[in-house]
Amino acid sequence: MDIRFVIAPVIAQALMTLCILFVMAFRRYRAFKAKEVKVIDAAASQISWPAAASQAQRSFANQFETPILFYVLVPLVVFTKTYDTLFVVLAWAWFASRLAHAWVHCTSNALSLRFPTFLIGVFLLVALWVIFIIKLFA
Repeated sequence: MDIRFVIAPVIAQALMTLCILFVMAFRRYRAFKAKEVKVIDAAASQISWPAAASQAQRSFANQFETPILFYVLVPLVVFTKTYDTLFVVLAWAWFASRLAHAWVHCTSNALSLRFPTFLIGVFLLVALWVIFIIKLFA
């Protein structure tokens, strides 16, 4: 299997994280422009952002929580050559769950949608790790 298939979901996750960063920056800029926040408050990091900017900020921060486990796993899988089609399919499914989670987080922020997408991602991440460990020690 071509290694690019294994690395592609990592690239997709990184690009999504950058997109959320730009969404957050745009929403913050819009809040400044609308005078909903003061520059001096932002400089002192004591700011209460409007809801849309806060949602994007929390979504951006969330991209550095459980995804870290994915970012660690992929190089391990590549280094140990324990990847296969199942890994790639599950990795893309994990990314799809992260994309859905981020979309909900940055739009409606409905917990009834956000939590299940998060949970699916966690289960997929656990599956990826379990499969890796089994293959590594089998």
